[in-house]
Amino acid sequence: MRPARRQAEHDGGLLSKDVERKGICLVMTGNRKGIYFITLCLILLLMPCKAQAALWHGSAGSSMPPHLIQTVTQQEIYEGMLSLGMLQCPVLQRADCEKAFENVKDCVVRVNMGNAYGSGVLWDMTAERVVIVTNRHVLDYWRERDSFLYFQQGYYMDADILGISERYDIGFLSVDNGQFTYDELERLRSAAKDLAVYERLEQGSEMFCVGAGPGPEVGEILFHKAKLEERARYLADFETEMLYGYGFVRTGMSGGGIFDGYGHLIGMVTGGSLQNEVAGVPLPAMVEAYREITDPAE
Repeated sequence: MRPARRQAEHDGGLLSKDVERKGICLVMTGNRKGIYFITLCLILLLMPCKAQAALWHGSAGSSMPPHLIQTVTQQEIYEGMLSLGMLQCPVLQRADCEKAFENVKDCVVRVNMGNAYGSGVLWDMTAERVVIVTNRHVLDYWRERDSFLYFQQGYYMDADILGISERYDIGFLSVDNGQFTYDELERLRSAAKDLAVYERLEQGSEMFCVGAGPGPEVGEILFHKAKLEERARYLADFETEMLYGYGFVRTGMSGGGIFDGYGHLIGMVTGGSLQNEVAGVPLPAMVEAYREITDPAE
């Protein structure tokens, strides 16, 4: 059942060892017509040859060809858009953190858990579900009776824990597509991810952090620029290698996204310090955790 429009109360933050965990806060348009037209054309092109032949030749003895009518459902249109990668955040040709933020802000969600909240990133969209990635320490507060997700498109949705990584500070939430209309699904965007882009990151590269804002305004999204120091530095506080840089993050942003200047997701906000250090789970760990949870046989 879709939750009523609720607002969480928020108080203070949580500390983990010497590094503050910044993610828990206690307390039909023209574009759509074009998309439909492209999707319909692709469906027609992918029709089996026999079906096409039947359309052209008609029944025996007929002197006129049949009407060429093909109908598609909203589900088929949505799945066609998924297969074409049309429901992913666009990336820029030139780095510009401010412009890239405008492209990615709608893929960041607020994870509401009673009197606590954190952030999450729309990681994957399938024919059956929408998957959100967040920190494991955020999901420590997840309780089905009073927890829900707020999407920037204005949707309040129930979710289930899909899986939690034993190795990394990562967890995934699953939202059943049945809670959305297909129009609502088509407005969602998942984060752009590219491991090759991550491997090319260099010291000094511009990046930015995006996460849920403080207080009762569930729609507020925070944007803070940062500089990359190392894409994989071992940090004793987290007992693993983390994306590490300098910038600003605050309480409530844990589970939010770290993006490069083009808009590629490169990590997940996990912690910060008073010295403006930023630590995040790196993209390869996120990919590995998702694969282990969704396909444990690999």
